[in-house]
Amino acid sequence: MRFRLQASFPRLGTRSLLAALAAAMLIAAPFLPHRTYAEEQTEVEIALSLAAMLQSARSVISNNQDLINDSERGDKGLTGDKVLAAAIEAYKKETSRDPMAIAPSSRHGRLLRAEMAAIKEVMDESQELINEKGLGFKGFIPAIFGRLITERLKEKVATEMSMKVTAPPELVRNRKSRPDAWELEIIEGKFLTSSWTRGEIYHEIAKDAENGRDAFRVLVPEYYSASCLTCHGGPEGEIDITGYPKEGASEGDLGGVISITLFQSKQ
Repeated sequence: MRFRLQASFPRLGTRSLLAALAAAMLIAAPFLPHRTYAEEQTEVEIALSLAAMLQSARSVISNNQDLINDSERGDKGLTGDKVLAAAIEAYKKETSRDPMAIAPSSRHGRLLRAEMAAIKEVMDESQELINEKGLGFKGFIPAIFGRLITERLKEKVATEMSMKVTAPPELVRNRKSRPDAWELEIIEGKFLTSSWTRGEIYHEIAKDAENGRDAFRVLVPEYYSASCLTCHGGPEGEIDITGYPKEGASEGDLGGVISITLFQSKQ
């Protein structure tokens, strides 16, 4: 069944949380037994917070593509500390919340800090590539950066959560990002249907595909913006700058889904 659930993050739409403007958000899910409204609210808040930080970090890399791909400049100054600081500012602007003010002893604060640490580490480990002179396009694009963050985050908190960016199968460019059976069911049965409200997220208790554990699973749809069409627009089949054929997508089409899995405590 569907219901409305108030949350402390903007409504999701277009390409990312950073483009969302509404203060309330529609959330659809079946009835979750043995869980209170407050418990569900907390889980959704944590999931959307993690998604917001990921999108904030990706936005920093998106905004600095010209700098990253400047073949004549060596040190770009995009250190882990600098990128993380910019991501935090973007997160604060769009959520009206300081991530550093979230108690580090709480589950929310612990997971968010692990994600921020992952952002810094990935950037610090990518300095040689980013700063290479004589090389134009580096391939260090938001999608790659996002995948590296989620992989590093999993290394840090694998027993507590996982996160990945997936998409309808025909849009997936990296096999690691393929949707599992549950994700595919929601993508095809809900997000891609004409009856689904654009920007509405989905959550429910479901088994994790990798280890079979009960988990609170949240899917956040993302939609192509005009800037995405450089690689994902038309003409369909034309090879883009990353070496992949363009999908022929249009602005506003479903382009991806952030999948957050929060594992349930063992009873």
